[in-house]
Amino acid sequence: MAFPTVCVIIAAKNAQETIARAVASALREARVSEVVVVDDGSDDATAERALAADDGSGRLAIVRLDSNRGPAHARNRAIAMSRAPLLAILDADDFFLPGRFDRMLDGEDWDFVADNIVFIDERSMVDRQLAVPRFETAPCFLDAVGFIDGNISRRGASRGEIGFLKPVMRRAFLDRHALCYDESLRLGEDYDLYTRALLKGARYKIVHDCGYGAVVRADSLSGRHRTEDLKRLYEADRAMLASFDLTPEARGALLRHERHVRGRFELRHFLDRKGTRGLIPAGFEALARPSALPAIIRGVAADKLEALRRSRHSQSSKEPAPPRYLLAARIATQK
Repeated sequence: MAFPTVCVIIAAKNAQETIARAVASALREARVSEVVVVDDGSDDATAERALAADDGSGRLAIVRLDSNRGPAHARNRAIAMSRAPLLAILDADDFFLPGRFDRMLDGEDWDFVADNIVFIDERSMVDRQLAVPRFETAPCFLDAVGFIDGNISRRGASRGEIGFLKPVMRRAFLDRHALCYDESLRLGEDYDLYTRALLKGARYKIVHDCGYGAVVRADSLSGRHRTEDLKRLYEADRAMLASFDLTPEARGALLRHERHVRGRFELRHFLDRKGTRGLIPAGFEALARPSALPAIIRGVAADKLEALRRSRHSQSSKEPAPPRYLLAARIATQK
């Protein structure tokens, strides 16, 4: 029996230090028939390092963009030029664990399927030495409400944990519903696509075995996103609220996410104004918009507490953080 093959899509910008590991981990998988790297306007040796990881099987394609267009455009470009029936996204500084697709691509009861993720401190990053236990698969399904709520950030996390999942997608479902990444988004483009798919009836399956390694970097704070990126993301929520026939539960979840992202936007907008005009003018401007004040006050307080927590952690421990798993799972018993 022939199994459906996978196209692995890697959008990369200035990723020369990690891209070879990502490419090699994708080419290592027998069910991968295509690996498409889109060099999104890099000014380093990203493309050359990706090519150096080629295994000679003819499966690797590298596209170089003259200017940076963002991950949504890069992924759409890769999807358009590929042919495999299954699509998998791999970030340029992450990697697949051996045998990932053999374990997760089981059955025909899904349109999207995601597995567990192990987060590894970059200071201890050597993937061949990483000992990851086999977990019980324990399959379950995620609906639109659970996915949207799971993308709302909690303290200590850069975004809701569910938002980190890297599902494999069936091309046929995307084609049937004319779905692609929104290229106006440079933040949350995956959240937007998966939410629209769920609202169109996608079956989103989760298995708890672990096949994706995510490298955690000290400089990957979400607060460094542009203010405009946050604005476009909450506008995407508003577009879905206006264009879909939603259940009350789904509408409520979208409103919660929109409010959460808009709060982050208000904080970033205030900090931008403070940086360009000074604290007092920015404060008076905020007072003139009383609906924004709660988000600004909460955000400033949360930023101060997070900075204090990070400072204490860095002073108390110089050791890399131990690996952790996104999904709580039981280690599989040997039969």
